[in-house]
Amino acid sequence: MTKRLEGHHIVVTGGSRGIGAAIVEKALAEGSGVSIIDVEEEAGRAFIASLNAPDRVYFARGDIRFADDIEDFHRGAVAKLGPVTGLVNNAGRNSNADPVTMTEVQWDEFMSVDLKSAWLCARVVLPAMIAARKGAIVNIASVHADHTFPGYFPYAAAKSGLVGLTRSLALEVGRHQIRVNALSPGWTETFLVAEYFARNPPEMRQKVLDVHPMGRIASPAEIANCAAFLLSDEASFVTGANWRVDGGLGARFAG
Repeated sequence: MTKRLEGHHIVVTGGSRGIGAAIVEKALAEGSGVSIIDVEEEAGRAFIASLNAPDRVYFARGDIRFADDIEDFHRGAVAKLGPVTGLVNNAGRNSNADPVTMTEVQWDEFMSVDLKSAWLCARVVLPAMIAARKGAIVNIASVHADHTFPGYFPYAAAKSGLVGLTRSLALEVGRHQIRVNALSPGWTETFLVAEYFARNPPEMRQKVLDVHPMGRIASPAEIANCAAFLLSDEASFVTGANWRVDGGLGARFAG
């Protein structure tokens, strides 16, 4: 712990569990105040109670698909912790839709969570960052932005879009000394991954481990460590980048 985020106010969307929760814990350990918006109110309030940092944590139930929810959350967060200096667009969900049978309503609902919400959240926090000429945004994408496999339509499209949004935003706000980066985790021990393994034969987990050069998958804390760096002044000249955190999986040739 370096206290590299001391004096900061970091917003984490979907911060009640998994990678989001690990980022919250890491940001607090590094000295930051942290605000969380999540649709899961019971889980969110239980999580922040467990952190034992009531003066440095703010939680509000909100749906990041809707600008009004984000704006209401932002007002409450700023009232308690001051202007937002960092945003982690972490909230998202998987999609195992079929490209023929998926409906437009399903597509729009999915994209509003995994892609549109990142813009909506950035739009809310950027004015204060621009005024301060300081800020950092980290968009949690995925290795699926670069390579994917059947059954993940339209997840890969959303994550590719998130990386594109990252590059575009970095160009738009760079002159204000605001940095925007993407972080693309590979296989990580989260609730969603546990659900995936539970739906498949027991040997599936070993099959996944076997294709990883390091012979294991990530812990959420390992992803959070990278997010904290990108949010901090130690990454002061890093922007418009997509950081893969996949244990070397993307370096492997199939076969």
